[in-house]
Amino acid sequence: MKLSDLEKSALQLNELYEQLESKKYGRAWTTEELMLGFVGDVGDLAKLVQANAGIRDIDGYKAKLGHELSDCLWSIMVLASKCDIDLEAEFVRNTRELIEYVSGELGT
Repeated sequence: MKLSDLEKSALQLNELYEQLESKKYGRAWTTEELMLGFVGDVGDLAKLVQANAGIRDIDGYKAKLGHELSDCLWSIMVLASKCDIDLEAEFVRNTRELIEYVSGELGT
């Protein structure tokens, strides 16, 4: 599956969430609220990474780790879209620049 396919699925899910939020709360979440949700997911992810490293006990951590990584990716894709960021282009540019920088530091 391509990144564009993943983004399409993420945005489709976000549309459904916005409908549910409007039904339950009278409005959809703002980007700030989406970001707060992402921060919570990152906290959960940190605990699961610790469990994966053997320094925290969480039953079924491996399945939960995959789920939380997916949640975080979803949040990043939705936030990028809402902030009008071409995530694929930014990732390619940023990765290229970092490869050049690190290669230069290594003298390669």
